[in-house]
Amino acid sequence: QVMLEESGGGLVQPGGSLRLSCVASGSHFSIHAMGWYRQAPGLQRDMVAQISSMGTPSYADSVKGRFAIFRDNDRNTVDLQMNSLKPEDTAIYYCNADTVWGPSWGQGTQVTVSS
Repeated sequence: QVMLEESGGGLVQPGGSLRLSCVASGSHFSIHAMGWYRQAPGLQRDMVAQISSMGTPSYADSVKGRFAIFRDNDRNTVDLQMNSLKPEDTAIYYCNADTVWGPSWGQGTQVTVSS
């Protein structure tokens, strides 16, 4: 099994930046794609960014040009650099790993964008 732990959330002003980090432990050799999802109150959980095992990224349209996803297979980490943050980016952000046993999720980290 794969366990995921996120860090790096917090409160930031509009236009600011945050970097989220996620480290995978356990059977990390079983991981294919990794990514970040977010869920705002009353809304469904949506994909923000994903990165394949070979390092190919993909992004939701709402974050293209502002967010960047990075993966380090040696350290079993996936980071999300978030720039030019907007109030509508406020949500709980979840790390996700696509494994041979199905999806694994972290516990989530709160990101709040407010002045």
